[in-house]
Amino acid sequence: MGVPGVGPVAALSFKVAIDDPHRFARSRTIGAYLGLTPRRHQSGTSIDYEGHISKQGDVDTRSALCEAAAALLLRSRRWSARKAWGLKLAKRTSMKCAMVAVARKLATILHRMWIDGSEFQWSAGAKVTAKVKLTPAKA
Repeated sequence: MGVPGVGPVAALSFKVAIDDPHRFARSRTIGAYLGLTPRRHQSGTSIDYEGHISKQGDVDTRSALCEAAAALLLRSRRWSARKAWGLKLAKRTSMKCAMVAVARKLATILHRMWIDGSEFQWSAGAKVTAKVKLTPAKA
């Protein structure tokens, strides 16, 4: 529950859905297990596109993580790298897509914290606080 936006309901539903964190070799696979990754449509070599999220896995855990992501993006006043990343993504696409992407990241973070026994690091992550304007090099 040390992660911003994640309360007792989200933490407990995540823990119940995963059950044993060591059955996943990588933390990135948690998003696919919970149905938070895009669905792939492939047919031979000509058609290959991504659709909406796959919605496989536990519905309650997925909705709790999406609510936690919404709380992180919309209600949390403290800055974190995940919030900055999610808001930047929301400007590019939509707030719903950003919430699902942040929920997938939260699932990965929660799994890694559970295995390591570590605390949430507020400052860790990508630095997307502001756009950097590059100036041409002088010759």
